[in-house]
Amino acid sequence: MSQLKAYDDPRDPAQESKFTLPNTWYRDESDGLSSSGMFLAGLIMVTRNRYLAWPATLFAVNGLINQHPLRSKEGRAIGGWNNILLCLSALVASYFPLFFIPKPVSSTT
Repeated sequence: MSQLKAYDDPRDPAQESKFTLPNTWYRDESDGLSSSGMFLAGLIMVTRNRYLAWPATLFAVNGLINQHPLRSKEGRAIGGWNNILLCLSALVASYFPLFFIPKPVSSTT
């Protein structure tokens, strides 16, 4: 077995440094899946396509899970919640007409 030298020991408290956040992050871009989810949610509300509502909701959940609030500028940390609310409202809007009772059609013969 190799011997650790005093300056190679990772448990040495003398080598500790204070944690500081960087002034700016090198990356400030939106998530591609979140943008796709918002686009699909808008498309669902226009076309009433129920089958697109489920992938859009999955994209919204993925965007909510993968958001980085420490990497975003002020006001951008709530973006995941806006996306998931938009996708859930599109899901409700696409399935809402199924719950209406249709008017009986009278046949005139």
